[in-house]
Amino acid sequence: PCPLHLPQYGLVFDAGSTHTALYIYRWPADKENGTGIVSQVEACTVSGPGISSYADDPAGAGASLKSCLDKAMKIVPAEQQRETPTYLGATAGMRLLREQNSTKAEQVFAEVAKAIGEYPVDFRGARILTGNEEGSFSWITVNYLLETLIKFSFAEKWEHPRETEVLGALDLGGASTQITFQPGVAIEDKNTSVFFRLYGTNYSLYTHSYLCYGQTQALKRLLAALRQGSSSPQQISHPCYPKGYQENITTADLYDSPCVHAPSTPSPAQVLTVTGTGDPAACSTAIQKLFNFTCGANRTCGFNEVYQPPVRGQFFAFAGFYYTFHFLNLTSRQSLSDVNSTVQTFCKKNWAELVETFPQEKRYLHMYCSMAIYILTLLLDGYKFNEYTWSNIHFSQQAANTDIGWTLGFMLNFTNMIPTEALEHVKGHQPGLWAGAVSFIVLAIV
Repeated sequence: PCPLHLPQYGLVFDAGSTHTALYIYRWPADKENGTGIVSQVEACTVSGPGISSYADDPAGAGASLKSCLDKAMKIVPAEQQRETPTYLGATAGMRLLREQNSTKAEQVFAEVAKAIGEYPVDFRGARILTGNEEGSFSWITVNYLLETLIKFSFAEKWEHPRETEVLGALDLGGASTQITFQPGVAIEDKNTSVFFRLYGTNYSLYTHSYLCYGQTQALKRLLAALRQGSSSPQQISHPCYPKGYQENITTADLYDSPCVHAPSTPSPAQVLTVTGTGDPAACSTAIQKLFNFTCGANRTCGFNEVYQPPVRGQFFAFAGFYYTFHFLNLTSRQSLSDVNSTVQTFCKKNWAELVETFPQEKRYLHMYCSMAIYILTLLLDGYKFNEYTWSNIHFSQQAANTDIGWTLGFMLNFTNMIPTEALEHVKGHQPGLWAGAVSFIVLAIV
């Protein structure tokens, strides 16, 4: 009896700065070179913070992954676990830890690898992705899921879709943000360009990752800047927090990251009182100061003098971009003026009103205004979208029932599931052509 073609599985851990998630993918065994075919079976969120938070307890980082691995072992059939490729990719949280203390970063990776190694899977390593990889794998994920790279036609063969433009990818994490798209001009700075050959088509992409511009780190930098501008170092009034909101934070927590520059004269650990003033205009001004928007002469740039060609085409904005806009009900293609007025209205609500309207959202409720204004500043002033190109941004968490992010593109790339050549060549030539070629060679030799 011929062996049953069992579906195959792949596991990828996305170890972000604020949390880790395990993605379980499945595809038909005989379709390794097909596409539109890998599906997400499960996304398991690891409880607790990101692995970079375990710098002083590396074993804890490994232990934290076990419940999701146990879940995966219930999903992947036992007889297939040994050939299930398993990866862990870490992003900006670990990039920062490596900058701060590379020994601690290595210890965390050693423990994570040890924990995954105790499971019967084909573990292929844990590593830190570069910002360019993170951006380009997200781009591959988006375009793979939306079938802009290749499509199964009515004639039942894989074809390069005519007239479809590839989509750009906008990703906002806790510690970094990425922009990736196919520009309409030649890329002038080779540090921002990446080249792919997929299904026989060449793609030259612009990609850049801004470290310390993810939302957690950006809002921390905002808080530090507000403290520096404050007349009393213990009292900080925060224009992005709602009126009537107050919280205490310690200087230790505020200055625990390489993104935030502590004042030159170190003071003993102190408790700071942060009070919301609910002033969206002042909030916007304060957030703009986190960026340098001036470009060098004769070149287009994003911000901080990083080269960037003008944005072009449709974009998918996911992760942090999606979560905040979803909360504000702004994910259904509203115009920029509607978005602006919704954000302004929300930012003027006081804390008591907010708690009454959104009782179940208490954990992040005080932060949505600053995140929304941060996102608008990043997209409009940073990446240079405007009221016309704004409508090209689709805020989305998923495409084809699959989460958008770098993990799927990473797995497709590392398991060689996307052929670099056009699939027509993969299928071999017509037999008649072969017979003719062979006879010709034989005759030539004779």
